[in-house]
Amino acid sequence: MNTALQEKIGAKLESYTFKVEAGKVKELALAIGDLKEEYLIGEKLLPTFPTVIDFWGGGQSIGELLGLNGKKVLHGEQEYEYFGEMKVGDILTVKGVVENIYTKAAMNFVVIKKEYFNEQDELVLISRSTVIERH
Repeated sequence: MNTALQEKIGAKLESYTFKVEAGKVKELALAIGDLKEEYLIGEKLLPTFPTVIDFWGGGQSIGELLGLNGKKVLHGEQEYEYFGEMKVGDILTVKGVVENIYTKAAMNFVVIKKEYFNEQDELVLISRSTVIERH
């Protein structure tokens, strides 16, 4: 494995905040075709809504932080572990870290862990995503 990449384990990502808005909940529901009224009116969030937070919330590029070749990067896996409820109107603070990096089958696997805190500083979600860089 690339030693410079291995040394990035434990690197903290820039934290950011995200306000959960009903419009973004509705956009996701429409985009994936899940037209439950509770999603369309922002009464409830879809289980995969944190993906919207990751795309629209800011934060730094994992590829840039780790020096990955964007032409060889794939999204490998995503998991969400809920500890509390997120709802429209919440302002969430997201803190991330490079949790693990390993090589398998001529590919680098990078596991990013993000923790989502509500305005009361309560942990409401942990997400883990795996980024794959082909050699």
